[in-house]
Amino acid sequence: MSVPPRTSSVAGGPDPGALVEGRGLSKSYPRGTGLFGVKAGLVRAVDRVDLEVRAAETVGLVGESGSGKSTLGRLLIRLLVPDEGLVRFDGVDLASVRPAQLRRMRRQFQIVFQDTAGSLNPRMRVGHAVAEPLIVHDLAATRAERHERVARLFERVGLDEAAMRRYPHEFSGGQRQRIGIARAIACSPRFLVADEPVSSLDPPVQAQIVNLLTDLKDQLGLAYLFIAHDLRLVERICDRVAVMYLGRIVEQARARDLYARPLHPYTRALLASTPRARPGVPTPPAVRGEAASASRPEAGCPFHPRCPVAEPQCRREEPPLVALGPEHRVACHLARPEDAEGA
Repeated sequence: MSVPPRTSSVAGGPDPGALVEGRGLSKSYPRGTGLFGVKAGLVRAVDRVDLEVRAAETVGLVGESGSGKSTLGRLLIRLLVPDEGLVRFDGVDLASVRPAQLRRMRRQFQIVFQDTAGSLNPRMRVGHAVAEPLIVHDLAATRAERHERVARLFERVGLDEAAMRRYPHEFSGGQRQRIGIARAIACSPRFLVADEPVSSLDPPVQAQIVNLLTDLKDQLGLAYLFIAHDLRLVERICDRVAVMYLGRIVEQARARDLYARPLHPYTRALLASTPRARPGVPTPPAVRGEAASASRPEAGCPFHPRCPVAEPQCRREEPPLVALGPEHRVACHLARPEDAEGA
């Protein structure tokens, strides 16, 4: 089946209310190599995505594994360069600045990784790992000042000063994540990408780390992009939520509206899969099969092969992401403005 050509949806001027703003972002990866090393195709990990995060706001990003969440998070902090589209931080297009200026700007946006062990150098004492951003950005005049700042960071995340002299393997997963958070806030950033920061931790430890992130947001005025699988957790801590499917945002709304009145069939299926029953939200028809391959997209709505309510139009035309309510956008031919009423 042929697929219509994709075009970028990059907006013109910056959103004055956004701290971080992605417009028309796309990113593809080689699918593999065939005979004689020839590329076997591309996987479209992120496909023409628009997303913004406001100052001191927490935006949740949810979706199945492989939907492009982590790639989108890395694009927003310039760990990856988009194939198409742009990223603005505080109104500045990150692609337009010189490398030296971008290096200075990196103090303002950081990331907390999911892999607590792999994100730390096993041969480096954790105190030095947390001190590295201070060294790179020349934020401490002397070694004594640097030591004092790192000790305060350890205290802020719930670890004592003696822990600075130990190696990553000497800590539990939750303690390593506290160290990762200390390193991320060392330069006093304004925006953090939290890439599934608690998914590998036990439930009691998850709660501790989430409470820590919430406290730091209040104390430091941080904005977060919080990437997660646990929709109950996202509901608890996020101001707005974006739902990704096969590299695209299919629904975005204020958290309370999305959970009270989901409009996209995929969002309804995600919410129905959570262990806790949701009063007032009827159980949707079952979703069929698994997500299609991002390397072989079909025409029409990307969700239509699995959608229990798909109609012929869904197989022919890709729905745009349109506003159906206050801050509630959805990409579905079957959603109507009256569906969002009362959200």
